[in-house]
Amino acid sequence: MDFDAAATDEEDDQWQERALCAQTDPEAFFPEKGGSTREAKRICLGCEVRDRCLEYALANDERFGIWGGLSERERRRLKRGII
Repeated sequence: MDFDAAATDEEDDQWQERALCAQTDPEAFFPEKGGSTREAKRICLGCEVRDRCLEYALANDERFGIWGGLSERERRRLKRGII
């Protein structure tokens, strides 16, 4: 077994445990259509794993919720190079 690869996989999963959203009401990050995203984005601003979270959302085509401080629409724009 490749222990370096296993350690990397484990580290890749651990970022979610360090995320501030893991300690917050998940409803803030998955608002109803037309609901405010302000609180979730504020929390993301202070999160140490924000960049990793955004990378994950883009790589896994997350279509719902706030990830890495961006909404679904903002992530789509980022992927298209508009942001």
